[in-house]
Amino acid sequence: MALNWVWTGFFIVAFATAVARWLLGEAGIFQALLNALFDGARAGFEISLGLAGIMALWLGLMRVGEQAGMVELLARLAGPLLRRLFPGVPAGHPAQGAMTMNISANLLGLDNAATPLGLKAMQELQGLNREPAGTASNAQIMFVVMNTAGLTLIPTSVIAIRQSVALKQGLGAGFNAADIFLPTLLVTFASLLAGVLAVAVAQRLPLWRARLLLPLLAVGALLAAAVAGLARLPAERAAQVAGSTGAAVILGVVLLFLLAGAWRRVNMYDAFVDGAKQGFGVAVQIIPYLIAILAAIGVFRAAGCMDALLSAIGAGVAALGWNTDFLPALPVGLMKVLSGAGARGLMIDVLQTHGVDSFVGRLAAIIQGSTETTFYVLAVYFGSVGVKHTRHALACALLADAVGLLAAIGVGYAMLR
Repeated sequence: MALNWVWTGFFIVAFATAVARWLLGEAGIFQALLNALFDGARAGFEISLGLAGIMALWLGLMRVGEQAGMVELLARLAGPLLRRLFPGVPAGHPAQGAMTMNISANLLGLDNAATPLGLKAMQELQGLNREPAGTASNAQIMFVVMNTAGLTLIPTSVIAIRQSVALKQGLGAGFNAADIFLPTLLVTFASLLAGVLAVAVAQRLPLWRARLLLPLLAVGALLAAAVAGLARLPAERAAQVAGSTGAAVILGVVLLFLLAGAWRRVNMYDAFVDGAKQGFGVAVQIIPYLIAILAAIGVFRAAGCMDALLSAIGAGVAALGWNTDFLPALPVGLMKVLSGAGARGLMIDVLQTHGVDSFVGRLAAIIQGSTETTFYVLAVYFGSVGVKHTRHALACALLADAVGLLAAIGVGYAMLR
């Protein structure tokens, strides 16, 4: 429903602005809106076609990793930590297995596998729910907030979209679509940590014990050291190091999947083809969504509304003495809370307008890759078990979103400028 109002609002505001400009003597404004409408539809279709091959490749490789047992391995590694975050879930309960599998699938970018596992976990947690009917339990709130934090090891779809747009912009072999890997990992960790700590404070969980806190601090210190080290390098060199690291990690994960598949004697060719079929279907499925949002954004921008909105925000930011170069990427973060498809469209608009290898283009990709559709996740996960009273879940999730957005801007300036 929220996206419906946003999408409709783009057209209404753009048309009203165009009428005002026409009355002021700009005779060509309606033709500009019409051209933007058609250009947005064409861009959505072309980008989806370019995305099909890359998504088919990656989801095919992910299916190999899934059948090779890598998701199950991550679940076993995450088990000890989750037992402390969910003290109300007994050891060995089916909910614990479903939660760890869900989080592991999210880490690997297996969205299609993560959602059913997440819904299964919510159903198992509902069986342990001792709250009044229709009220979320502490464990359910923690689980949903962790999902809204968008923790992802490899931002698969964002990398694929950047590669597709880069091909359209004529960037050759020198372009590295994975150069957002390390910044995205830093930001999503900050968002996850903020969400978990917010829920822990609200639920008075004893997370301040050394056995839990020290590993988190160690990871945080390592990531902070990486940011500090890259911040000292020239922007071009920092981007090169981050890109090389991202490419090496992703290729390492692929190699690990293949080796694990060979060790377990998985029919990797059949597994890859099965996953690739799903990847092609995903790319085709998003065509209408991309056309819808890119057409609306194109009209909104052609009417001058986007420039007016960013100018107003920029005036406020400049009044505080801050740099305003990040502003074109800001709408991606604001939209992502409401709609993943809408944010994806805004990100593509930024990539096309400013360039996929620009500071703003990289920042928009980092924001898209490190955040989640909070209202969608809350609606789907809680709705699947009939929970209407979500207690502090929304506040904690929005806090994580805000921290993630601010962290993305800070990391972007530190590593990409």
